[in-house]
Amino acid sequence: MIDQPLCSTRLTRRQRRLSATVHRPISLAPGANVPLRPAAPSRARDNSLDRMTWRPQYRNSKFRHVFGKPATKESCYDGVPITRSVQDNHFCAVNPRFLAVITECAGGGAFLVLSIHHTGKVDPHHHRVSGHRGNVLDIKWNPFHDYCIASASEDSAVKVWEIPPHGLMKNLTVPWKELQGHSRRVSLIEWHPTANNILFSTGYDYQVMIWNLDCPEQVIKNPVRTISHHTDVILSMSFNTDGSLLATSCKDKKVRLMESRSGNLLQEANCKTHRASKVLFLGNMKMLLTSGVSRWNERQVALWDQDDLSVPLLEENLDGSSGVLFPFYDPDTHMLYVAGKGDGNIRYYEISSEKPYIHYLTEYRSPLPQKGMGVMPKRGLDVSSCEVFRFYKLVTIKSKIEPLSMIVPRRSESYQDDIYPMTAGNKSAMTAEEWLSGIDKGPVMMSLKPGSQIAESFSEMSKGPGHPMDTRRSQSRPGMLQLAYIQDQLGSKDGKENSGNGEDDRSRLAVSNGEDLGLCSPPRTENELLLKFHKQQEEIRRLRELLNQRDVRVKQLELEIKNIKNTQPPSAL
Repeated sequence: MIDQPLCSTRLTRRQRRLSATVHRPISLAPGANVPLRPAAPSRARDNSLDRMTWRPQYRNSKFRHVFGKPATKESCYDGVPITRSVQDNHFCAVNPRFLAVITECAGGGAFLVLSIHHTGKVDPHHHRVSGHRGNVLDIKWNPFHDYCIASASEDSAVKVWEIPPHGLMKNLTVPWKELQGHSRRVSLIEWHPTANNILFSTGYDYQVMIWNLDCPEQVIKNPVRTISHHTDVILSMSFNTDGSLLATSCKDKKVRLMESRSGNLLQEANCKTHRASKVLFLGNMKMLLTSGVSRWNERQVALWDQDDLSVPLLEENLDGSSGVLFPFYDPDTHMLYVAGKGDGNIRYYEISSEKPYIHYLTEYRSPLPQKGMGVMPKRGLDVSSCEVFRFYKLVTIKSKIEPLSMIVPRRSESYQDDIYPMTAGNKSAMTAEEWLSGIDKGPVMMSLKPGSQIAESFSEMSKGPGHPMDTRRSQSRPGMLQLAYIQDQLGSKDGKENSGNGEDDRSRLAVSNGEDLGLCSPPRTENELLLKFHKQQEEIRRLRELLNQRDVRVKQLELEIKNIKNTQPPSAL
């Protein structure tokens, strides 16, 4: 009993002596190498290298900080009876002048057409386009005519409407064209991206029909061509940039790529791990994007090579929700927006031509779920606030349409050339007959820079017939061509005014603010008064812009005159 603690004390002392021997300082000669244990330092270096290797790498992108800015309550459209249809369509179409939305109504189908500036509370008795006998399933604005809209309905008809320049003053029931060819309800319509008055439609008869609206008949019963490759309902259609290729997604789980004019089937994708619901061409990148669900019913997006649809390049799962994913692609910024039906969030990505192809940027979140989405064309965006995309969310639970702007944060208020390249304009590249004859052309591009359209109009006027001039003279003396043309125009206008003053006075009395006074009546309701006010404000804004552009043009001409006088020798003067 007594030896045990002594033994433990001896062991403790022995351990102390050993530890003192190990940690005793060693005296070395100057310049001698100090022996170090290699394990601990090397482990520390390895850990530091691992930490440096796994440090997250950030891509240098100008769109990394894009954020969504919802409109204020005053800038929303309230009291809109949005349709309760279960069709997986957008239910909304937008252009720089009008907003159209499919509404819920009894006894046929109808949709509202509102002025883009007619925000606030919408009159429940607002005039509608109500010429269909069944529910309207899809609407699309003509990309080259802001007053022309097409609608597809359950009554198996497609109708094309002409909207008056100042909106609807009464219910519109007589269409400009009626297309009768489908045997069952029509679910989707798409305008050709470059050819004028070419419309594609598809329905529950599993056929895609091509229509030429340049025909003189008001009711067209025979389409130009019918494409019959599908064995089930077509869920979506998409064109490439010049409209030579058409991609479709079908309920039979196949993605088809075909020639849009002839309908010849080029490729067919049948992937067992991805069931596509929407398909989208990614501009000129020669890639297709599909959104759908995986084998385990997870929502996902897949990327395909346009030349090889056998295997997808990339599959990315998003979440386990059940709503359909709507993809939207901006070819100018290479940004992809993915919005889910019934979701409140919108994810956006940046697309590149190299692996990993899709780069996640960020996500806009909102507690308000969307039933459908409308997209404003690029020519209708606000470039002064660096807006690169604009959605119009259909919020059914609140019966309102909420504009949502995607903005690139910039400190400068000047025009940003790097985020606004040349984009597709509102002019068709060819007629319907040219496209049907076998010609393919890319879109006519335009600049979004303020005042660029005025310069283009001056260049078009200078090329007009009836003003032959020496080209060498115009090249050596810049600005003289426009000056001579303006003087000729002013002279012709003076001659017309001198010859017909009485007729001009009558025309001024007959027309005021772009409206016929003979047909104009004073507003009787608050809604009509508000509509007149918005029209007047729009006219004032347009006149101010025109005056500013004229002032800029006058200054440019004055500078050109000074330059001409300075460059000419004194003898010529």
